[in-house]
Amino acid sequence: MAAELLDKEVEVKSVDIVVSRSNDKGDITYANQIFFKLSGYSQAELMNQPHSILRHPDMPKIIFKFLWDNIQAGKDVVAFVKNLTKNGEYYWVMANVKVAKNPDGSFRNYVSTRRKMSSNARHIIEPLYKELLQAEQDGGIAASLTKLTDFLQTQSASLDTFNETMKKIQDN
Repeated sequence: MAAELLDKEVEVKSVDIVVSRSNDKGDITYANQIFFKLSGYSQAELMNQPHSILRHPDMPKIIFKFLWDNIQAGKDVVAFVKNLTKNGEYYWVMANVKVAKNPDGSFRNYVSTRRKMSSNARHIIEPLYKELLQAEQDGGIAASLTKLTDFLQTQSASLDTFNETMKKIQDN
């Protein structure tokens, strides 16, 4: 965990593709060099550590609950994530988390590919996440879920179309 939060953003370039794999508990089992570069951690520091080591306190819990509920059910998830670097800086990405299976259909791992978040997405998601965090502080995870559902309705969407909505926000 970073010693002190810094209000400094690490640039994710449009050509950057951040890749990591994790086991069923979310522990990192592989990551590419871009992942290490952005996070500020070495390979030795991140291997077999939970992905949550990068969780920025600005991230609403409901986003991770939604992600885990879905990937554990075998469904892919697309979500925007603000990550915390080793030295307290941050970076935003659009994460696409997929469930990888063995030929026999059994669980192999989770694979996450992340790209630069568009400025349009940032304009929409950053204030939304602030609202979700406030709802969590005021009324817990249930209140945050209600706010998230309300937001999706403003996008003519629902939790069932969450991924498509996030892609649309990224691309507009």
